Amino acid sequence: MTDFTATERPLDGITVISLEHAIAAPFCTRQLADMGARVIKIERPGVGDFARGYDERVRGLASHFVWTNRSKESLTLDLKHDAAQPLLEQLLGDADVLVQNLAPGAAARMGLSFEALHERFPKLIVCDISGYGEGGPYQDKKAYDLLIQSEGGFLSVTGSQEEMAKAGCSIADISAGMYAYSHILAALLMRGKTGKGSRIDVSMLESLVEWMGYPLYYAFEGAEPPPRSGAAHATIYPYGPFDTGDGGTVMLGLQNEREWKVFCEQVLQQPAIAEDPRFVSNTLRVRHRAALKALILGVFAELDAEDVIRRLEQARIANAHVNDMRGVWNHPQLAARQRWAEIGSPGGPLPALLPPGQSNAFAPRMDPVPGLGEHAEAILAGLGYSDEDIHQLRQQGVI
Repeated sequence: MTDFTATERPLDGITVISLEHAIAAPFCTRQLADMGARVIKIERPGVGDFARGYDERVRGLASHFVWTNRSKESLTLDLKHDAAQPLLEQLLGDADVLVQNLAPGAAARMGLSFEALHERFPKLIVCDISGYGEGGPYQDKKAYDLLIQSEGGFLSVTGSQEEMAKAGCSIADISAGMYAYSHILAALLMRGKTGKGSRIDVSMLESLVEWMGYPLYYAFEGAEPPPRSGAAHATIYPYGPFDTGDGGTVMLGLQNEREWKVFCEQVLQQPAIAEDPRFVSNTLRVRHRAALKALILGVFAELDAEDVIRRLEQARIANAHVNDMRGVWNHPQLAARQRWAEIGSPGGPLPALLPPGQSNAFAPRMDPVPGLGEHAEAILAGLGYSDEDIHQLRQQGVI
């Protein structure tokens, strides 16, 4: 575990108010918190972000929630209660950014659209994350990650020839969260130039379709899309998983004709295969992949996985172990680079991966995952509310 001491961070002094649930907005705001921003997460009293209830895999806490909510402050607030409005107004008066991914139109109905807020809070940046964005026939349509994977064409190119498959993690949510994060950073830079806040409209569909650029262009002007090819690359071969004689699997990838020749000479130890007219270009290798796969598996059947990897390493052919989650938790490269830190949580200390990318200028913030409403008293006291005021708000069900 790496234990960083506090240092000055890029977003120190920036306050973010987030009306968030599930993954897209929490993933965005967690990264803002990593960079030093104060993130106040507003949650429904008694229930909270519904991602808190997805499972209990992490010492009683939900895996999605632990991943996306460290370093935040949790304030329970019933936004439909009249007494909540002046409290939210105070919070926004001190805030730099408002992030929300409520149901389509919900924030606007509560008077939290950029247009409604900008006159009162001209420096406030408002980031709206939704499935399909504002405008168009889909703007009011509900959207979840798997549904966007379907609408965005991801499912059509993922899986086997027999059956399409979803990604094993929430890539539509993650892509939207990443674009929201980068747009907020850009908006803060823009505000530094103009002195004014701006509105950001992030669509999960557009975020994922951007990531689909390769298959889209491959199918340009009605051409056939890349075929679903399981864990193998659809249009480069050999590039994918290959079984070995000990029951293991090795992932390998070739990128050019020089590597193909070396692969045949040093890994397969059958140089003549490189000159086989069925395999002399990538296009032909893809066309005849079944025959080539049989040849490769025939060689690998006499070797165990580590033998294959040794040959690949000696030939400088790109390769990888096929890790499960246990393998990733124990990955020697992550350990050698000291990429694990320890954070607090309501369930006790937990390991957490440091944010990807290392800077020599600052250490990321790695504070606890909050309990529901854990910071309500401290936040309200900071706004000038007395203990009696806070007790009354709690009795009324406002917080």
